[in-house]
Amino acid sequence: MSAWCISRYFLGSTVSIREARRFVTTFLKGWPDVATAELIVSELATNAIRHSASGRFGGRFLVTIRSDGGRLWIAVLDEGGPGRPRIFPEYPDLEGGRGLRIVSEMAAEWGVLGDHRGRTVWASLNDASRAQRQDC
Repeated sequence: MSAWCISRYFLGSTVSIREARRFVTTFLKGWPDVATAELIVSELATNAIRHSASGRFGGRFLVTIRSDGGRLWIAVLDEGGPGRPRIFPEYPDLEGGRGLRIVSEMAAEWGVLGDHRGRTVWASLNDASRAQRQDC
């Protein structure tokens, strides 16, 4: 089975979250867990805009979708910031703070690469082979 990947930059604005979701759903059309992939990229893009330099004027973030057989890898590269992405304790009364918890519950694995100068937050899903895409 061949590997493939696709990436796209987005402006660091809330409108770009919708565009990132559309990018994922369009590219993975027909894949059984496209809704899960869409939710994951939405949470990761939201975090990039809210918690990193990607959300400043002129900022941007990069969405990458990659498959290397039976696994789909979704990642968002931001422009860095002071804190490291992490799962916070549950506080039912707060509006935010659930993004990485949702990602961790939906993904087979997730993680963070990088530092304050730029981070890639990624999640993987099983059985990407059914996405039926060509090499990039």
